[in-house]
This record gives sequence, C-alpha cells and structure tokens, in this order.
Amino acid sequence: MLDERFTSAELDRSVWVPWYLPHWSSRTRSAATYEVGGGELRLSIPADQPLWAEGIHETPLRVSGIQSANYSGSVGSTVGGQPFRDGLEVREEQGEFWGVTPLYSDVEITMRGVITPWSMVAFWLAGVETAPELSGEICVMEVFGTAPHEIGMGLHRFRDPNLTEDWGTVTHSLDISDFHTYGVKWRRESLAFTIDGEVVKRVDQAPQYPMQLQIAVFDFPDRADLVDGPVPVPELIVSRVTCS
Repeated sequence: MLDERFTSAELDRSVWVPWYLPHWSSRTRSAATYEVGGGELRLSIPADQPLWAEGIHETPLRVSGIQSANYSGSVGSTVGGQPFRDGLEVREEQGEFWGVTPLYSDVEITMRGVITPWSMVAFWLAGVETAPELSGEICVMEVFGTAPHEIGMGLHRFRDPNLTEDWGTVTHSLDISDFHTYGVKWRRESLAFTIDGEVVKRVDQAPQYPMQLQIAVFDFPDRADLVDGPVPVPELIVSRVTCS
C-alpha cells in the first residue's frame, strides 16, 4: 500500500499534505518547515515559525507535520478531524484529500528526533472523522524531550463509543537521536506495538474504519525557561514509512 523512502526532491503530494490540521488554523499558519530528498524527510521548527491556532489553542504551540489525508466542513462548522476542545469551529475549509488511509495494516516508521525539554516528536494514525465517532487514534509513538526514554503508545478513544482508552508509556533504553523503527500490527480486534521489530505493548481492541497517517514535531514555547542557554532546533528525521 505504501513504501515511502523520500528519494524524490519533492514531497509526494499524491500521498501527503504539508500542514497540521489546517482547518483549526490555516494552511499558512500550519505549514510545515521541511526538506525532503536523498532518502530523508526532515521536519524542523525554526524560532520564527508561526504559532499554530494562535489565540484558540490553550497554550502556545508550533508544529511541523505532514499527514496523509485532509478534510473539513465549511467555515464555522464543527466538522473536522481531531478537535482539541468542545465546540471548536472550522477556520479554513479544507477540500477532500485521501492520500493513504489504511484499514487493518502493518504500519512502520523509521525515524530519529532532535528534541529539547520543550519539544516532542510523534507518529500516529487518526480516524478520518467524516463522522464524529470515526475519531479513534492509534498512537504508534510519541516522545517528549523531558522524558526521552518514555515512549507513549496505545489507543485513544476520543469520540468513538466502541473503544476504551488504552494508552500508556513504555520505558525503553533507546536513544531517540538514533534511527529506530516504530510500528503497529493493526488487526480487526487487536493492536501490537513494536520497537525495532519487538512487540512492546498489546491492546485487545482496535478502530474499525480507515485512518490517516500523521508525522510531526511539536514545540511548546511557553516551556522555554526549562533550560538556560542555547538549544538545538527541534527536528524529526524520517527515512521510511510503510503500510502493508
């Protein structure tokens, strides 16, 4: 279904869009800073990157991410994927784009992160949410710079009444700055999460509708006082994404 190795000099726009949930912000203010080619996608957050959903998201947030589908209702409607609070209204309407939306698949990403105490990297699958109940999330991995050996993974219920929340962290000795492969074996009634091919978490339920892929690095500017002195630009470097 997908074997993305980022060998082209351009992002494959038949698969990905370079915005993070633009319906709650705008394409301009949610646009990723990225480079692609030579076998890598490099997402980064420079200091001058605009805030995402400024004035609406409860805390300042910058994001560079790509996603494999995009859709919303009209401006002023509440139809849109992954709302972060009740009653959220669409600010910029998005047309339908369905690049890759797997259903029951083995999904893997090979990636590494350059993170600070106020940034994080993540890879997850989100329900296409053409209806509110199609909103479950399979979190394959998320890592905060404050806890680089705690890998968040599991299932978020959100507005899906058929799911039960089952998310947690797995302690692992890996170095997030090195390439590792994170994956999920998604079956009709189960999820098996892997790191470098080893199963590290199981969930005995699963979403039963297509989902989109999302890859992102996040920066939380209001936490910058956690460290004195200069810090690296947050980055997420991806060498391969597969769905089979």
